[in-house]
Amino acid sequence: MIKSWLPESKVMDEEMEEPVLREPGELVAGLDIGTTKVCAMIGEIFDDQIEIIGVGTAAASGMKKGVVVNIESTVKSIRQAVGAASDMAGCDIQSVFVGIAGNHIKGFNSPGIIAINNQEIREKDIAAVIQAAQTVKISDNQQIIHVLPQEYMVDDHTGIQNPLGMTGVRLVTNVHIVTADNTALHNLVTSCNRAELNVAEIVLESVASSLTVLTKDEMELGVVLIDIGGGTTDVAIFCNGTIKHTWELALGGNNLTSDLSVGLRTPLQEAEELKYLYGGALSAMIKENHIIEVPTVGDRKPRKVSQRIMVEILEARMEEILQMVNKNICGSGYRNRINAGIVITGGTALLANVVEMAEQIFDLPVRIGYPQGVNGRVEEIQSPRCTTGVGLVLYGSKTKTYVPKESGDMVKRAKKWIKKFF
Repeated sequence: MIKSWLPESKVMDEEMEEPVLREPGELVAGLDIGTTKVCAMIGEIFDDQIEIIGVGTAAASGMKKGVVVNIESTVKSIRQAVGAASDMAGCDIQSVFVGIAGNHIKGFNSPGIIAINNQEIREKDIAAVIQAAQTVKISDNQQIIHVLPQEYMVDDHTGIQNPLGMTGVRLVTNVHIVTADNTALHNLVTSCNRAELNVAEIVLESVASSLTVLTKDEMELGVVLIDIGGGTTDVAIFCNGTIKHTWELALGGNNLTSDLSVGLRTPLQEAEELKYLYGGALSAMIKENHIIEVPTVGDRKPRKVSQRIMVEILEARMEEILQMVNKNICGSGYRNRINAGIVITGGTALLANVVEMAEQIFDLPVRIGYPQGVNGRVEEIQSPRCTTGVGLVLYGSKTKTYVPKESGDMVKRAKKWIKKFF
């Protein structure tokens, strides 16, 4: 039977379940259902590393701005991508960690406080203060998908990352809460279920991407991750080692392609190819007399167009996206804490001169984020386009699984027995 994911399913029943760390040899699958493509990745867990053993991609035709608009088309794309990844890995997968994006995503910070009466802080106290922090009013059409602790405070001691074992009178926390639209969640989960996949967890794409492109030093000093996909641009700000701010913009690489298609009067597919072959973010970097051939609609002959004119079209839209991101960063309250600069990832990060434009707009150092922290088929995933897929595998590898307490010992014994004889 195919099970649907719901936020409530992540809440552990203390009487029935206990956390179990993932063991070497386990497989974790990530599924990035984007606006332009679906990417499935399968990773195998080893003692000190994750090895990507399967990668599959398929064109996405049932998505718009990060949201499912055609379930049947999305199911077909999921099956193609997962099938290709499974064939490469030589295994079948039943459960996936699924990325989500779109301007229906909302992020905000919330405090929580409980009394501990000079007793030693236990795990259930930490769970209780996090529960207190997420007891906030949210819209009826939204569900919580993440509650991400930022820091803890024990009495007057602030900036604590793990208060376990400490004593004090009160325990306080600040968390970052991320919510998503109910309908968008339902359609995403339904698409996976119809493709015969369980959804282990829904993960905000910028949270997943941060695991593979950001360093600990960057997150400590203060960094902005900008993931520019086909239909959306995801923004996440980190400082002091934790996430502080998230934001979704319903503009992305598809908007650049669409502008190019209209401006050059060429089909979308041809515009997409021209964008990466001859496009760029700064027209000043293009020679005035460089001419390219642009395919036209129907049987008309290709037209000759100055490359600079083409880049001017892309430049206008790229500048708009980055200016809107900059405005959001400045309004977040964290602009002065961004000391490590900007990291741009996603397919649109491959557009020429994006770094130069971003440095002009943000007045900060900028780099392109490539997936890191995994081994295996590295040559097939070394692209900003694969960031979210790799991040989802890493997220899944760090996530505890839960088993019934009475079956915990039996499961461990069974695993040892299988390893012994096979």
